[in-house]
Amino acid sequence: MSTANTPGAAPGGEAGPSTAELAGTLLDWLHTDRPFALALVVQTWSSAPRPAGALMAVAADGQVVGSLSGGCVEGAVHELALDVQRTGGAALAHYGVSDDDAFAVGLACGGKLDVLVTALGPGDREALAAHLAAGRAGGPSALAVRLPAGPGEPDPAGPHLMRIGPGGAPGAADSSASPGAAAGTLGDSGLDARIGTLATDLIGTGATRVLQPADGPRVLVTASAAQPRLIVFGAIDYAAALAELGRFLGYRVTVCDARAVFATAARFPAAHEVVVAWPHRYLAAEVDAGRVAASTVVAVLTHDLKFDVPVLAQALASPAAYIGALGSRRTHALRVQALAEAGVAAEDIARIHAPIGLDLGARTPQATAVSIFAEVIGAAAGHTGGSLKDSVGPIH
Repeated sequence: MSTANTPGAAPGGEAGPSTAELAGTLLDWLHTDRPFALALVVQTWSSAPRPAGALMAVAADGQVVGSLSGGCVEGAVHELALDVQRTGGAALAHYGVSDDDAFAVGLACGGKLDVLVTALGPGDREALAAHLAAGRAGGPSALAVRLPAGPGEPDPAGPHLMRIGPGGAPGAADSSASPGAAAGTLGDSGLDARIGTLATDLIGTGATRVLQPADGPRVLVTASAAQPRLIVFGAIDYAAALAELGRFLGYRVTVCDARAVFATAARFPAAHEVVVAWPHRYLAAEVDAGRVAASTVVAVLTHDLKFDVPVLAQALASPAAYIGALGSRRTHALRVQALAEAGVAAEDIARIHAPIGLDLGARTPQATAVSIFAEVIGAAAGHTGGSLKDSVGPIH
């Protein structure tokens, strides 16, 4: 078996996009039997703006949802998707600056990408619906898609998609599988089983790989990652703005405050849940329940030492990678002193992003929320947040 990552991707592969933004529309199309073709980015090179696994759908009437490249190749893929729906089967297309029509499809950025466009049979629609529903519910899932031999080589009509759940894919009819473990087929039960086994480690990671058993076709496997969490401590106006932006960015948002008069659902309509509890006790319970991961963002906005110090100490002992605290430099100096007196190591205290956010000159709650998430995104990518205008080298 061989595997292929996105060329130039970071070690461990590049995470695919969340299905949340597409799930509602596509599930509606599937449930109403609306015909459409599916397009997915298989591999990217150089400065392609979206990663492998990015998805777009084109309905028979021409309507489009999703994006593959931020506008670079969508027009060309749209035409290919309409053709594939008329002819059936699947097609693999390569777009890059070396192509004669590269400028026409907008790849002046220097990127290259392979895109699979496939028609959907009944089994394919079942597989896609199962994958989208699992992703929207926050559950682990992967979608396996059989690939043609190469760009420009047609693939015959037939099943192309299989959904893989936590139990692997012993076969859609195998009742021993985990509930909803498999749906659809790649056209061969042996291939289904082999890909299900090979893809097991990808379930829930958000990664995308091209897998190829020694005696079988290449198969694109794109996994949906568990929804990341944003936990905001402090029921203030800055928390409302941060909750709204966090939800827009795909986070599951919790606002927590010990003061019941402030911690109400009416004040934080964007939050998925509003909790009245002492912050450190709530966070400790979430950690013990396994609901805090490296992807969790912890934002402490109370700037009140009696709340800040215990919850920051708890956060620093949790798996959360980003921990930020609102307040002035003087306020944070007092927090640092109190945390040190509580026995928290200096190297752990140094992990706190405080004052929270990038230096954007933000003053309003909304602008401050942007500065906070700009820092969250930069920290996760290992970037400092400088202006692209002043940088050199590839953007992506």
